[in-house]
Amino acid sequence: MKHHILTAALFVFFILGISAQEANQLETDQAAVKKVIEGFFEAFHKQDSTAMKSFVADNVLLQTTGRNKEGKTMFNTQKIEKLYESIVSIPDSVSFEEKLTSWNIQADRTMANAWVGYEFWYNGEFSHCGINSFQMINFDGDWKIVYLIDTRGRAGCLD
Repeated sequence: MKHHILTAALFVFFILGISAQEANQLETDQAAVKKVIEGFFEAFHKQDSTAMKSFVADNVLLQTTGRNKEGKTMFNTQKIEKLYESIVSIPDSVSFEEKLTSWNIQADRTMANAWVGYEFWYNGEFSHCGINSFQMINFDGDWKIVYLIDTRGRAGCLD
């Protein structure tokens, strides 16, 4: 009987140890994913396409969805190179900021999803808000953005 109790106790401690390791790894992965996204936006605001590329995997597509003025759903796709070109071409006389307002990061082994709220400000004026949804892959310890889709709109933004 003592042997069974000892075996059961060791099993429970083993399972709890694995759960604690998994929780620690999840927190580590979530922090790393957040750091990549923050780095991407730091480079974005500096208009540094080279730095932006360091956070992104090859062949990434960007997609956007929202409603047009007639209320119809729009859905656009562009290559990330188009974003790089547009960011570096913004004149110094223009100010822009994408303020990240909320975070929900889920990670499992080599994959993560970050649901990040934002407000976009152009020349000090509110432009729009939405959600950035990042899909990320951990390439042997190096998290990279592999897919990005965002929503855009004005309704309910500054409530």
